[in-house]
This record gives sequence, structure tokens and C-alpha cells, in this order.
Amino acid sequence: MSGHSKWANIKRTKGVNDVKRAQIFTKLARAVTMAARKAGGDPNSNPFLRKAVDDARAQNMPKDNIERAIAKGTGSGEGMLLEELTLEGYGPSGVAFLIEAVTDNRNRTLSEVRGVFSRSGGNLGQPGSAAYIFGADPANPSFTVPLSDENEARRVLAMSEALEDLDDVHKVFANFDIEESILNKLAGEN
Repeated sequence: MSGHSKWANIKRTKGVNDVKRAQIFTKLARAVTMAARKAGGDPNSNPFLRKAVDDARAQNMPKDNIERAIAKGTGSGEGMLLEELTLEGYGPSGVAFLIEAVTDNRNRTLSEVRGVFSRSGGNLGQPGSAAYIFGADPANPSFTVPLSDENEARRVLAMSEALEDLDDVHKVFANFDIEESILNKLAGEN
């Protein structure tokens, strides 16, 4: 008689949800810490911190966690020293990637990102190798790489998702353009 234990089913579902929520809270806490470090710990005078705190509250992050992240950013809290890191590289089909990360261990983050690039058939580049494509506004690259092959689109999307799933990675920007019909077909598979 499978599934007779209601608690086992709840525990399994809750465990998966808790892991996802913890990853989101970690990224939000790092964003709050970096914003507090940049321009102070007062959300009223620091618009970056206000946005980060609003994002954290939108995800129902506990107030204690937000306050602890602000204290860490201003230097009054204990904990590790965080730094911002920008990485660049090229993935399948020559798609350029720009990765913004916040980390307490530069070498670990670099190794994790390099691993995702190598598993996906890409290469991590030197500073400046792909930054010119993204310019001042990374969300709007100067040119895009059109992907009309379904397999290549799947590989690029899988790489992008793998990079976003890394704990230290804050934002991922890429210059690919996938046809609408292929996007709909890939979305139907999930």
C-alpha cells in the first residue's frame, strides 16, 4: 500500500521546498549585505538597500535575517567578508555570458562557474572578453546570437539555469535570442 504515510509525503515535499527557499534567502541576504556595504545601513538614505530589503520582504524573508545581513554589510555584525565578482565567458553556439556573483570564497565560486562552463561545452574567459557585448546595461546586449536549432537552444538554456542555480551567483546575463516557436516547444516539454 504505497503512500499510506501522509507525514512521509508531507516531509518529502516540505524538504524540497525548504531547500529552494534557503537558496533564495542566501542570495537575498548577500544582496542586502552588499547594498549595505556600498552606501550604509539606512534603507531610507540608501536606495540600493531599500530595493534589496523590499525584494527580501517580497520573498517572506524573516526580519532577523534582513537585520543580520545589514549588520554584516556595515561591519557591525560578525561573519565572513563578501566580495563582488564579475565573470565572463562563452557558451554553446558562441553565446556570451556575463555572471555577477557575491562570494566569501573567490576560488570556490570561480571553480564552480568554470565547471558549469566546461560541462556545457563553453569556456570561461578573461576579464573583458565578453563585457564589451553587454556594455553599461547588461540586460540589453549590443548584439544577440539567434538560435534556431532546438538542441542548441536546449543546451544554452540548461547552461543558463545551471549558472543561476549556483549559490554565489547573483545575476546571469546572456546574448542569445531563441525563436518563439522553439521556446514554446521547449516549455511544453517541462
